[in-house]
Amino acid sequence: MTAPISNNDRERLEALESELLRAKDELARLTSQQGEAAESLRAAEEFKTRLVACSRDCIKVLDLEGRLLFMNEGGMQVLEICDVAPFLHNSWIDFWEGDDRDAARTAVQTAREGGTGRFIGYFEPRISRQPRWWDVVVSPIRGASGAPERLLAVSRDVTHHKRDEDALREALQVNQEIIEGAAEGIILYDSELRYQLFNPFMERLTGMKSEQLLGRVAMEVFPRLGPSGIQTALKRALEGQVVRVADVLVPKHSADGHDVWESCTFAPHRDALGQIVGVIGLVHDVTQRHLAEETFRSIVIGTASTTGNEFFPSLVRHLASALRARYAFITDCGDQKHAKVLAFWKGDRFGENFEFDLADTPCMKVLQGEVCHYREGLQNLFPLDTGLAKWEAQSYLGVPMVDLANRVIGHIAILDDKPMDRDPRAIDLVKVFAARAAAELKRQRAEAELQTALQQVRALQKKLEAENIYLQEEITKEHNFEEIVGNSRAIVEALDRVATVAPTDSTVLILGETGCGKELIARAIHSHGSRKHRPLVKVNCGAIPTGLVESELFGHMKGAFTGALERRTGRFELADGGTLFLDEVSELPLETQVKLLRVLQEHEFEPLGSSRTLQVNVRIIAASNRDLEKAVQEGRFRADLYYRLNVLPITVPPLRERRSDIPLLTAFFVERFARQFGKQINGVAQDTMELLSRYDWPGNIRELQNVIERAVVLSKGSVLRLGSDLLPARNAAPAEQVVSLNNQQSAGDAHSTLEQVEKRYILNILEQTSWVIEGERGAAKILDLHPNTLRSRMKKLGIDRSSAKVDVSPATPNPREAAF
Repeated sequence: MTAPISNNDRERLEALESELLRAKDELARLTSQQGEAAESLRAAEEFKTRLVACSRDCIKVLDLEGRLLFMNEGGMQVLEICDVAPFLHNSWIDFWEGDDRDAARTAVQTAREGGTGRFIGYFEPRISRQPRWWDVVVSPIRGASGAPERLLAVSRDVTHHKRDEDALREALQVNQEIIEGAAEGIILYDSELRYQLFNPFMERLTGMKSEQLLGRVAMEVFPRLGPSGIQTALKRALEGQVVRVADVLVPKHSADGHDVWESCTFAPHRDALGQIVGVIGLVHDVTQRHLAEETFRSIVIGTASTTGNEFFPSLVRHLASALRARYAFITDCGDQKHAKVLAFWKGDRFGENFEFDLADTPCMKVLQGEVCHYREGLQNLFPLDTGLAKWEAQSYLGVPMVDLANRVIGHIAILDDKPMDRDPRAIDLVKVFAARAAAELKRQRAEAELQTALQQVRALQKKLEAENIYLQEEITKEHNFEEIVGNSRAIVEALDRVATVAPTDSTVLILGETGCGKELIARAIHSHGSRKHRPLVKVNCGAIPTGLVESELFGHMKGAFTGALERRTGRFELADGGTLFLDEVSELPLETQVKLLRVLQEHEFEPLGSSRTLQVNVRIIAASNRDLEKAVQEGRFRADLYYRLNVLPITVPPLRERRSDIPLLTAFFVERFARQFGKQINGVAQDTMELLSRYDWPGNIRELQNVIERAVVLSKGSVLRLGSDLLPARNAAPAEQVVSLNNQQSAGDAHSTLEQVEKRYILNILEQTSWVIEGERGAAKILDLHPNTLRSRMKKLGIDRSSAKVDVSPATPNPREAAF
C-alpha cells in the first residue's frame, strides 16, 4: 500500500504544478510573439522588395568584378529595358563610353576596396535615345566578416540639374564676357556705395585698376563725383529710383587727366528677397560727341550770319580753329585741272587768294571724289609742290565738294605743320560743311550765269516780243487759225489749203506724221466751215479692236450679237449734221471700208442687227500717217475709197521741215502753259532755244508741246531753261553734226519708199524703248498708236525683233523718248 503524502510534499507538489502552469503560459506567450515577429519580418522584407522595385533610381547589384547581378524594376523602366536577362553577368563598366567608362572602372575599384566611388556619367535610354546624365554612387555590400562581398551601384537621373548647371555656367560666362567686353562702363556698388565691380571699360577710362578700387567708397576715390551730381544720383538709386544723368562733366576724370563728359544710368540692385543691397551703374563716355557738337555749333554760329563773298572766309577760319590746324582753304575746281582759291586762312590771318594747277599736288586724289588724308611727310610725297615747303606743311586733309550730279566742283583743304591723325569725327564735320560750301558755290555760279543769261534774255525778249506780235497779226490776218502757229513756207502752204477747203462741204484727206497736228488741221477746217455750230466727232480707227469697228461707227441694235444688251448709237449718228474726223483711217478693215464708201456716196448706212437704213448728213475728214497709195497697191486699202477721200488732200509738214517755226511755236506754248500754271516766265534762254532748234523732233509738234509743258512745270525762274533730262542726249548734237546727219538721211531717203521710211522710223522708236510696246514708256505711246495697231503695222512691214540689228540691252529708255 502506498505511503501517505506528507503535507510538505503536497505543498512542494502544488508549487511545482503552479510553476509548470506558468511555464506553459510563458511558452504560449513566447510562441505567439515569435509568430508576430516572423510576420513583421515577412512584411518588412516584402516592403523592402517593393521599395527597391518601385524606386525611380536605377539600383544594381554587381559582383566584385563589376558584372551585373541584379537591376530593380524602376531602373529598368527609366533605362527603357524590358528584359534584363541579356545584360546579367555582363560587365556593367562596359555599358559606359569614353571618359565615363574610366570613371565607372575607378568607382568599382574604390568600392571593392571598401570605399565609395562616385561620378556623373552620360547614358541614353535604349528606345527614346534622349540625352540623360546620371549621378552614380558605387558602395560595398559587406558580408558577416565585414569584407565586401557584393557591390551596390545606384544611378539617379540628374539631367535637369545638369542642364540647369550648364545654363547657369553659360549665363555666368556670357555675363562675364559682356562686362569685360562692353563698350560702356559697368559698375556695381554695395549699400555703402563701395565698389564691388569695376569693368575694364572703366579701368581704361579712369586709368584705375579694379584691384585698387574694390571695397573702397566711390567718393573717397573720386571726390569730384560729388560736385558733378553723380553722388546725389547714386543716393536716389539706393532709395529705389532709376536715375538717368545726361552729359555731366566730371573734371579730370580721364586716365590722362582731361575732363570727361559722361551719360550715366543708375538703378537699384536687389537681392533674392527684393531688398535693395546696392546700385548698378552704366556709364557712357560722350566726350567726343560733346566736343564735336560744340565744334559744329561754333562753326554754324560763326557762318550762319554770313552769305555771299563773306561765307567762304568765315568757314575756313572757323574750320581751322575747330580742327586746331594752321592752314585751311576752299577752291573752285570746275575744269578738274585748275584750282581757284576762294578763301585762305594762314594761321593767324587771311591770306591772298591764288590759283594753281592740280597736277602733282595732294589735291588730285580729292578730285576723284575721295577723302584724302596724309598724316605726315607731305613734302616728301609731293616734292614738286613748292607751296608745301613754303608753308612747312607736314599733314593734309582734303574733302571734295560735289554737286547734285555727284560731280566734284571744288574742295576743302586742311593743312598743318605738325602730324595730323585721321579723326573720323573731324572728317564727318568737314564733309558737312563741304556740302554747305558746294551749295554756296553752286548758288554763286548760278547767280553769275543768271546775270549773263538775263542780259541775253533782255535783248532777245524785245526781239521775240516784236516777232511774236507781228507773226500773230499776220497769221490772224491771213488765216485766222488761232491754234496753229507758224510762218514757214510749208505751214503757210498747208494753211492756204485749209482756208480753201474749209468753206466747202467736201471730204478732206489729211496726211502727215504722228504728232504733226493733223487733228488741229481737222478742227480748223470744221471751225471755219458751215458746220462749225454742229459737233466735231473724233474716231481713232487704230485704237478700236477689229471686231468692234462697225459697232463703234454705225451702232448696233439690242441682241445684234452676244453682249449687245441695248441699242448703241454709232459715231455717224452722233455726227449727223456735223463733221466726223476719222484718224488713222488706214487701219480700218476692208469690210468696214466698203460700208464707209457707201456712206460717202449714198449718205446712208444700216446699224448692226437692223434692216432699216439710216440717212445721215456728215462731212468726212480723214487722216493718216501711212502711205495710202502704197496700201492700195498692196490691197490693204480700197482704191475707190482712197480716190473718194483724196479729193482735197492736205499734207501737214513735220516739225523738222519747219525749223524756222520752232522759236514762235516755243514762245506760243511757253505763254500758254505759264498762264495755265500761274508762273511768271519772261523768256527762253538762248542755249535752250538753240538746243530746241537742233533737235530732230521725231514726235513733231506733240513732242515739242509736251517738252515745253514739262519745262514750264519744272521751271523755278523767270527764264525758261531746258533740263538735261527733257531731250535725248544723243539728239543734242552740235548744229553742224545735225545738219550733216540730216543731209545723210535725206540722201539715203532720196529713193526710199514711204513704207521703207515708216519701217525705219518704227525700228528707231522700238530701239529707243528697248522693244517695249505698251505702257507709258512704250513705242505705241510714242507713235500715238494703239498697241494692237502697232503690232499689226509691224507684222505688215516685216518688223521682227530677232531679225532687227538693234541694241536690245535692258537699259531704261530716256524719259523724253518714252513720252511721245
